[in-house]
Amino acid sequence: MPHLHRQEDEKFFLNARGQREALPSIRDSPTKQLSVVVPSYNEEKRLPVMMDEALGYLEERQKQDPAFTYEVIVVDDGSKDETSKVAFKYCQKYGSDKVRVITLVKNRGKGGAIRMGVFSSRGKKILMADADGATKFPDIEKLEKGLNDLQPWPDQMAIACGSRAHLEKESVAQRSYFRTLLMYGFHFLVWFLCVKGIRDTQCGFKLLTREAASRTFSSLHIERWAFDVELLYIAQFFKIPIAEIAVNWTEIEGSKLVPFWSWLQMGKDLLFIRLRYLTGAWRLEQTRKVN
Repeated sequence: MPHLHRQEDEKFFLNARGQREALPSIRDSPTKQLSVVVPSYNEEKRLPVMMDEALGYLEERQKQDPAFTYEVIVVDDGSKDETSKVAFKYCQKYGSDKVRVITLVKNRGKGGAIRMGVFSSRGKKILMADADGATKFPDIEKLEKGLNDLQPWPDQMAIACGSRAHLEKESVAQRSYFRTLLMYGFHFLVWFLCVKGIRDTQCGFKLLTREAASRTFSSLHIERWAFDVELLYIAQFFKIPIAEIAVNWTEIEGSKLVPFWSWLQMGKDLLFIRLRYLTGAWRLEQTRKVN
């Protein structure tokens, strides 16, 4: 079973006055309509653009619908730059009820950072959103519609995945043959080993009901780039309905993905996912306690 240890300092966040407060748990009843979890590693330069767009949209939506409540959780994944300080300025501006910063003691990987944010969220729905702002934030409305179209949700569980599959032809034209080969090779391995029926498993824009987030992330082992694949593998195992929704996406400079080595790592992780579940080294259970 996955190791869910949380360092003592990672159980708290700083409120807008700089005082430590205990983080809530995914096991608590939700008190917000939406939680936005933003994994961030060395994102002091790109994060402000994403946060300005996201908070601008969320604040405007709240003005139009006062019943709408939200929180944005920035998870600093052991950054070596000023990511936490940059994010904390938004906490001071909007208040710690709307913006919270979780600073991890050491780097866990994107999946590990998102999991820590999910486990500390208060929303009925939880959105994963990348810090680079590659996906236009108002596209959350497309995911919400896709999620609603899946109703009735079994055990209140459903997932809507943002997808860039409709942009594939354009992206192939701009990529080198080598990177295109790596991309198609990865897509084949995903389909062959783990997840059927989802064309783009790696888009960082995903909306989950609270129950679906709790079930899937409680069973997650992979903490780095291929975590999305295991997440969807787990969802399909539990027969959680999944919608794939086309979203607007723009490639942003400064990607942490190193083409060859990252694809190699992801390919290895895919084999691990398949073999470890196949051999019973990893097992999926109906309930999982979160520390």
